[in-house]
Amino acid sequence: MENNKKINVAILGATGMVGQRFVQQLIGHPWFRISALASSERSAGRAYREACNWVLEGEMPAEIADMEVLPLKPDLDARLVFSALPASVAREAEPHFARAGYVVCSNASAFRYEEDVPVIIPEINHDHTILLDVQKKNRGWKGLIVTSPNCTTTGIAIPLKPLDDAFGIDKLFAVSMQAVSGAGYPGIPYLDIEDNVIPFIGGEEHKIETETHLLLGRMRNGERVPASFAVSAQANRVSVREGHTINLSVGLKKDPGLDAVLDELRNFRSIAGLPELASAPQQVIIVRDEENRPQPRRDRAANAGMSVSVGRVRPCPILDYRMVTVSHNTLRGAASGSILNAELLVAKGNLD
Repeated sequence: MENNKKINVAILGATGMVGQRFVQQLIGHPWFRISALASSERSAGRAYREACNWVLEGEMPAEIADMEVLPLKPDLDARLVFSALPASVAREAEPHFARAGYVVCSNASAFRYEEDVPVIIPEINHDHTILLDVQKKNRGWKGLIVTSPNCTTTGIAIPLKPLDDAFGIDKLFAVSMQAVSGAGYPGIPYLDIEDNVIPFIGGEEHKIETETHLLLGRMRNGERVPASFAVSAQANRVSVREGHTINLSVGLKKDPGLDAVLDELRNFRSIAGLPELASAPQQVIIVRDEENRPQPRRDRAANAGMSVSVGRVRPCPILDYRMVTVSHNTLRGAASGSILNAELLVAKGNLD
């Protein structure tokens, strides 16, 4: 796409850690151009270089360093906005933008569980965008809101999708080991997390259980019917910078044998009908055969952080099969996942 034909996009909550990831991933994007940055009143009116404490690797992109940070008001020069806002702020701000005609791709949890707001991972449930017709009818918005799932749920739902479609999932037990960056900057105090595991992350287990059902749900007559299999999740914070590791034990409705399970994981690309998207990896699931992989430090960046690595796939003596997954929590699980959703909306004509 030629530069003068790129779509203007804005970032809400641009000064935070996830907002910075949006900036980093959108610089040079083939479809989108950053035209506005917005944040809280504390940052508004200042140059981005002054308002933002850049904490990511590398330097702040020079292209946006002098851009003025604007208030969170729906008068931005953009058609599409990415929301990296805290849920409490997103609950009020995102509908203002949707009512004003903006397409909102949200990384916040504020609207994830609304019946007419789709939670999307394009490779596994792009068909859920049909809910946007219901949303428009229900709310009378000129624009729309699409949400991304919680960063941990992403590393669960993607490998489960091919198994659910092929064999049916009956039960799931998930234990997460979540990176400190999932708590936002500056994360967890050093003396709390170093040499330690914290076996509680507020609200996280509910998010995993609820969102897994939503993502693996089916569309029937324009309504989303959540999956109904039993899910038990335990969430832990560990001393890892980035990359969530998850241990899964999966009970299937029919047991096809280990080789068939591995084949489904290796061969999965997406559900039918996914348009060609700029940020989509050719291989969304990477199966590792080594006995000690995946590992967050070695595998989180697979395919620019957009693939989920799966390893140690083997029989489980309690359920049917167990495995380990690693996914990048601030890329696929946050900013890059929302950007992929925006690409999906463009490809499906939701910005027309």
